[in-house]
Amino acid sequence: MLQIRWHSRAGQGAVTGAKALADVMARTGKYVQAYSVYGAEKRGAPMTAYDKIDDKPILDHSKWMTPDYVLVIDPSLVFQEEIVDNTKDDTVFIVTTHMNKEDLLNIAKHLNGKKVYIVDAIKISQEEIGRAIPNTPMLGAFMKISQIIPFEDFLVSIEDILSKFPQKIIDGNIRAIKRAYEEVK
Repeated sequence: MLQIRWHSRAGQGAVTGAKALADVMARTGKYVQAYSVYGAEKRGAPMTAYDKIDDKPILDHSKWMTPDYVLVIDPSLVFQEEIVDNTKDDTVFIVTTHMNKEDLLNIAKHLNGKKVYIVDAIKISQEEIGRAIPNTPMLGAFMKISQIIPFEDFLVSIEDILSKFPQKIIDGNIRAIKRAYEEVK
């Protein structure tokens, strides 16, 4: 089972991103779960969202996991050591940051020795969508790193998922996804 944990602040789209990823993967015939954990916090409070993806039915509905991927979509949360809780030696971290990887690892020492990729999903979302909602750029970065499905197949599915929005929003999100796919390092 592939397990993904999202670290975000309420209002940044992690729940929507987790659900969109689950929707895309369900369209490929996979079994999926997407859920979040947060209390009565208001916009801006730290929260987590989760995806589970498997070839067989997923019977475990708990939030506990040892993630294969940790997606940190709020730059400030990378400095909280909780992002490495319950991870494996080969867990991959994709972090939203404007910093280069060396500077990030000098500050966030708990990520030293981990597989870390960086992308400035906040900047990309502001420039392409017009708002700091970094969930779709993070999905683009995740697609590049994970290679879970062909990128073109992902784009077709995500465009269909976004079809309830005005064309301007769809176009901005697709540009953001493509840009993050290219810019993640």
